[in-house]
Amino acid sequence: MTQQTGYLDVRGQRVWHAVHGSNGDPVVLLHGGFASADSWLLQAPALEAAGFQVFVPERRGHGRTPDVDGPITYGLMAEDTVSYLDDVVGRAAHLVGWSDGAVVALLVAMRRPDLVDRMVLIGQYFNSSGKVPGSTLLSMIASPEAEGFLRGMYDPYSPDGPEHFAVVRDKLLAMFGSEPEIDLADLASVTAPTLVLQGDRDEVTLAHSAEVADRLPDGRLAVIPGSHGLPIEQPKVVNELLVGFLRDGVPDPLM
Repeated sequence: MTQQTGYLDVRGQRVWHAVHGSNGDPVVLLHGGFASADSWLLQAPALEAAGFQVFVPERRGHGRTPDVDGPITYGLMAEDTVSYLDDVVGRAAHLVGWSDGAVVALLVAMRRPDLVDRMVLIGQYFNSSGKVPGSTLLSMIASPEAEGFLRGMYDPYSPDGPEHFAVVRDKLLAMFGSEPEIDLADLASVTAPTLVLQGDRDEVTLAHSAEVADRLPDGRLAVIPGSHGLPIEQPKVVNELLVGFLRDGVPDPLM
């Protein structure tokens, strides 16, 4: 297994990324909110072993990538990802997004379909109708009790220093409070074959994920036991689904 890590200048922004492998069809893994490339440690080696070249960029204000003046929004992170695909990957890639990363992946596929071959969207609602009623995840993230856990993913890595954590936290909480609000009718513009994947006790309703898969011109749905931490909870099953779908799509129906 080979891995390269480091910083790049992507259209004036300093971006940290990891690359696993030196050849094969490119796969770009997009992490969730408050997370980093480390959240994909159980997927990146498996995808490399299956013959893919795996790119794992960290987005603005996350992991080792510095924050940028102004708000953090899904739209801005999608623009950053388009720049990364254009300038670093250099060709169309498979996108795998988990949580916030799934929103970013979908926006990229809507804006630049030429950059996306296949896509996997894991555990995410795309407008507020898909939120699980009574979920306490967002209130938990905003609570003082969660600060130590979130700082554990921020303080050791951020080039902005631990004192900048509160700035990024407030930006992300503001984004979570108003986004995403994607009209599912707009998914008709997505050309990439897409697998919508979630846990049966995830932060998105089954009905919403089913509608997303149905609205996509070439969408399929997979539900397996697990919560919002699905790639960590069920790495063997998730990795088999990723490799099979990104390599071959889904099989034709028997009947």
